[in-house]
Amino acid sequence: MTLKRTGILPAIFFIFLSLFAAPPSFGQSPEISLREFASGQIKKGVRSIGMGGNGATWGNYALVWKDSSAALLDGGATRYTNNNSFSFTAVGVTTPALWRGLAIYAIALSQYASDISINLKSAGLGSGSVPVHGDGNNQAVFIKAAMPVGNGFSFGLLLSYERSQFSAVSDSSSSNYVRYETRWLPSGGFGIVYQADKRILIGFRALFNQDKEKRTDKLAISEGLNLAQEYRLGVSVNLWNGALIDLGGNLRHRHSEITNTSSSNLEPNIGFEQNILHRHLAFRFGVDETSPTGGFSIKFQPVTFDFAFVNKIGYARIGNLFGTNSNSFIATLIFNYSKFSNNKH
Repeated sequence: MTLKRTGILPAIFFIFLSLFAAPPSFGQSPEISLREFASGQIKKGVRSIGMGGNGATWGNYALVWKDSSAALLDGGATRYTNNNSFSFTAVGVTTPALWRGLAIYAIALSQYASDISINLKSAGLGSGSVPVHGDGNNQAVFIKAAMPVGNGFSFGLLLSYERSQFSAVSDSSSSNYVRYETRWLPSGGFGIVYQADKRILIGFRALFNQDKEKRTDKLAISEGLNLAQEYRLGVSVNLWNGALIDLGGNLRHRHSEITNTSSSNLEPNIGFEQNILHRHLAFRFGVDETSPTGGFSIKFQPVTFDFAFVNKIGYARIGNLFGTNSNSFIATLIFNYSKFSNNKH
C-alpha cells in the first residue's frame, strides 16, 4: 500500500474539515463540564493527548489488544490562572491476550475539585449570571474490549459508568444555592481501525453518553436528559523512521432537556510524534481542537512513562466557564506484566 493511494485523500479531507470548523458553543452543566479534565482525556490515552488528542487513531478503542498484559496508574491536574484547580487519579489493567487476540481493559477514575469560583445561572441564585463558589467530583469506570478481526482491521467496544456532582452557593448569600448531579444511564461507544501496513493507520471512533441530570435550588427541582454524541475520524502516517503525523477531526452533538438547547460542533486534531534512541524516548506535540498540546514518553521494558501537557484544555467545549486560561499536566505509568504470565505480550 502506498501513501499516494491511501494517505493523500484522508489528509486533504481533514484539512478541509479544519478550515470550515464550526465556532464553539458552551454549556451550563458544571458537573458534566468538569469531565473534560479527566474522563474525557483518559479515554484517548496520554500518548494521544500529547499528540493532538486524536482518539480515532492511536487512542482508538479498537487498539486495546496491542496493550495486553499491562497495568497502569494515571494522574492529572489542571490549574487556571484564577486559581481554580481540578485533579484526578485512575488505575487500570488490561488482560493478557485471550481468544483470537481479544483483550479487555478496565479503568476506574476519581476526580475532585474544591472551592471553584464560577458564574452560574439558576432561579434560586438570583437573576442573571451570579458569582458562586462550590465543590465538584466525578467517579467513573470504563471497560474496553478489542481484537484484530483480519485483513488489517481491528474492532473495539466501550462500556462506561459515570456519575458527577457539583454544589455551589452564591458569593453574596449562602442561602442561595444550586446543586447539579447526574444519574447513570447506559453509555458507551465503538471503534474501528484499518492498518494494512506499518506506514498508515486509519480509524473511526463513536461515543454515546447519556445522563439523567438533576438541578436543585431553593425554588425548584429540574430533571432531564443530557445527551452527547461524538464521532471521530483520523489518519496517522509514518513519514520516516520513528516519525508520525496524525490528522483528524471530530463532530459532536449535545442536547440538554433542562435548558432545551442543542449544539453541533466540528473541530480539528493534528499532531506529530518522533521516536529516538531505539524507541526508548519519544516526544510529541499538536493541537487538540483549539488547545496546544505536547508530551513525551520514556520506555524501558517493562515500564513506560507517558507525560502530556495541554494549554486551555477543553476550551472548545466549555469555554470560559471555569476561567480564561489553564495549564494541564497528565501522566501515566504503565507496567507490562507479560513476563509474569503465561501469555507473552
